[in-house]
Amino acid sequence: MGPRTTDAPQRVVAAAADMLARVGLNATSIREVTKAAHAPLGSTYHHFPGGKQELLARATTLAGDKVDALLEKLLQEGAVSGIAQFLQLWRERLLRSNFDAGCPVLAASVEAPVEAVPSQARGAAAVVFARWEQRLGNALIEAGHAPAQAAVQATMIIAGVEGAVAMCRAMQDIGPFDRVATQLLALAEAPRTA
Repeated sequence: MGPRTTDAPQRVVAAAADMLARVGLNATSIREVTKAAHAPLGSTYHHFPGGKQELLARATTLAGDKVDALLEKLLQEGAVSGIAQFLQLWRERLLRSNFDAGCPVLAASVEAPVEAVPSQARGAAAVVFARWEQRLGNALIEAGHAPAQAAVQATMIIAGVEGAVAMCRAMQDIGPFDRVATQLLALAEAPRTA
């Protein structure tokens, strides 16, 4: 017996997020996503009347929600510990995928659709990045960083991770990630009091 039809939309969104992470926005096609999700093509168009743009926006949001929930859990142990664990998970993902899997949120944000339409996925990515910045900033404030500095550090952490992941994928080498991770952890350390 195959997967239930009623959960097809969720499977399609998850498959789209995975495909975004691996091949990017324009190479992600509804036909290939539906095939990967073992879902009927006709029902995919029924559940996503906005077509590919709607599907990719939902996939970007889903990926962002998963990372946000993970960050929330990891940061409960403190900013430095949570960030260290998060970096380790990204490192493992890069190595396990042989540098094939990137971040679907980054993919949604950097690639414009070939169709002459505004990118719904890019808008979803902007919302996701803002949520991640807020979560990391709050954790850094709790760790003793001044609010303005925590906001800057949160941006640096996200930009550092995303950039390091992109570099590792291009170079097929974990070195850039390890160097960036070391600096990001130093950045997250609680400020010294005099």
